[in-house]
Formats: sequence, C-alpha cells, structure tokens
Amino acid sequence: MTVELLAITPDAEKLIEEAGRTCYLSHDRAKAGSSEQFLRSLIKRGHESVLEHATATFRVRGGSRAFTHQLVRHRLCSFSQQSQRYVEETGFQCVIPPSIAEKARALAIFEQQLRAAREAYHNLRELGIPKEDARFLLPNATCSEIVVSANFRQWRHVLKLRGHQTAQWEIRQFAAAVAGILKEKAPTCFGDFDVTPEGVHFVSSERTES
Repeated sequence: MTVELLAITPDAEKLIEEAGRTCYLSHDRAKAGSSEQFLRSLIKRGHESVLEHATATFRVRGGSRAFTHQLVRHRLCSFSQQSQRYVEETGFQCVIPPSIAEKARALAIFEQQLRAAREAYHNLRELGIPKEDARFLLPNATCSEIVVSANFRQWRHVLKLRGHQTAQWEIRQFAAAVAGILKEKAPTCFGDFDVTPEGVHFVSSERTES
C-alpha cells in the first residue's frame, strides 16, 4: 500500500489559531510562534471544532477492497474510488494477508482461488458480460485506488480508531502512514500521536488549560 499526500491546507495551524482566537476575541495575543501553545491548549481542553477549518487529502494505492470497505464507513470523509463498474479488472492484483502468506498450504489455497476468480472474470468478459456484472466475482482481496479527504478533527478520529492495535492490520498500516505525514505537516495538531510498527498510539492528555 502506498499513501500519498495530494493536498493540505496551507499554513494550517496558523489558520486554526485565527479561527480559535475568534471564539475568545484574543487576536491581539497572536504573534510569531503563538500557534503551537494556543492549539495545544485547545486540544487539551477538547475544543477540537476549530480543527475542522483545515483539511488534508490523500491518494491510497494498493489497498484491498476489504480495507476500503472499512475506510468508507467514515461518513464525514469524502471519497473518490476506482470503479469496478467502469474499470477493466481482468488480471486484477490482490493483497495477500500476512497470516496467509507465511503458511505455504494457506497461500496455495488462496492463490488457487485467485486464479479461478481471474479466469472466471475473463471468461465472463469474453462472453460479453458487462464489467458491472462480471465484478460480482471479484474478491475482497482485489486491489483498489481511492482518494480521501477530511478535516483535521476527523483525521484525529480516524487515527484514534483505525490506528489502534485492535484494528485490522491493513487499515492500521494506512493510519500509520497518514499519521506520519500529518505529524510532519501539522506537528501541533497531531503531535499527540506516536507512530509505531504496530500502528498509531494516541497519547491522551488531561483536559487542562495551558
């Protein structure tokens, strides 16, 4: 799976500070370097609605349909996904779960079923069956491409939920990649997330003022 940042709000943390200070009419306290302390205080107090003013958009390639089925459940995000109705899927690529890849017998069974699905899809297309109907044979393992946009508040929610160690392994990989990028681009807004090989660990804070 590859995760590519397509767009992010310019000067996102400064914009969020401007929005947040409107709530308190404290614009006179804004100065060079003030965003970090102010945003950290807002997040600690749970005042995260101001994070909705900044957004980030990612392109994800090589994830499975099993992964995208989970991702699109986040209804506050916006999605544009590769269509199996219009895109020819003959010879489709697949994601192989590690638990299957590490066992020879399991891998053989898995690959046998993939070959059968590819052959059946091809045969249906050769018979003139439209792509929108032949796709009914495609497995959840089929690779897909998707673009997803969300505001920073929603990204924090997605990372907390999908980066957790109990989340499915593939979407944990996605969350870790997104968290790594957002921590670099907006370090104050996402500084309370630690990216590890196991996923994303959220470092909670007490709701105190700074």
